[in-house]
Amino acid sequence: MNLDYYYGDQAEQFSFYRIPKVLFTEERFKCISAEAKILYGLLLDRMSLSAKNGWMDEEGRVYIIYKLEDIMAALGCADQKALKLLSELEKKCGLIERKRQGLGKPNLIFVKNFVTTPESRFQKRENHDSGDVNITGQDSLKSRPNNTEINKTDFSDTDSLPFTSFRGAHGQEQKRSDARSREDYKEIIMENIDYEILLRELPYDDEPLDEIVELIVDTVCSTKTTIRISGDDKPAEVVRSRFLKLNGEHIRFVLECLRKNTTQVRNIRQYLLASLYNAPMTISNYYTALVSHDMAEGLV
Repeated sequence: MNLDYYYGDQAEQFSFYRIPKVLFTEERFKCISAEAKILYGLLLDRMSLSAKNGWMDEEGRVYIIYKLEDIMAALGCADQKALKLLSELEKKCGLIERKRQGLGKPNLIFVKNFVTTPESRFQKRENHDSGDVNITGQDSLKSRPNNTEINKTDFSDTDSLPFTSFRGAHGQEQKRSDARSREDYKEIIMENIDYEILLRELPYDDEPLDEIVELIVDTVCSTKTTIRISGDDKPAEVVRSRFLKLNGEHIRFVLECLRKNTTQVRNIRQYLLASLYNAPMTISNYYTALVSHDMAEGLV
């Protein structure tokens, strides 16, 4: 490719993403990768658009909506890498904070201001973790397709993680990397399904709940190209994407179906895989039928 030079101020004709220089110069940000810093620049770029659209919570904190698919497209990476970069920004240095809305709605991302601290602001505000986020710009949220949702599957799937692909020290390093990746996914999934809330609300379902979590983690981490669901081989990426979108309501639904099932289940793993895969499609029909039944009962 034969490219021309820049002359005069021609370089000013382009739009640029802004990545704060301090992310590369200050010691506190040495723990995150260059790609994570680039992602922060992409998220920061969305902030001005969100502010113009009035996307703020009740305390005036600006949030953005940026889907996992958007990150994958912008950085040219797979979902696992996109999740890892988000985790770096949130867990390692607190540059972002993700908030779930529940009920299939996209996650909100609060891009943190590392220059100021909450104590330095004139208006005293509560910590983000002290309660639910109340959103004021729902109309804008519905009108723009600018979403973010992050929303793993065999109990003993030997293809889930390539632990035995390497030898020696490099193999040990690969094992640690894969294990860390699995833990990252597990954290995200437990957050997606409101695990702690489910555990409090359903104390007697703790064992099946943990099995479901491990099943989701295994599926999302699987290296297979296809995953068998209800006798059909589904593309692994399709299954993985759907499992990453499961929320607490879906898990409650699956647990309820498991409790109400009166037939013998010969392959519990396949039963749960099918239930989890179909939950987003069947849950609405189930509750619609339930409401209709209750209304009919009330008219008798």
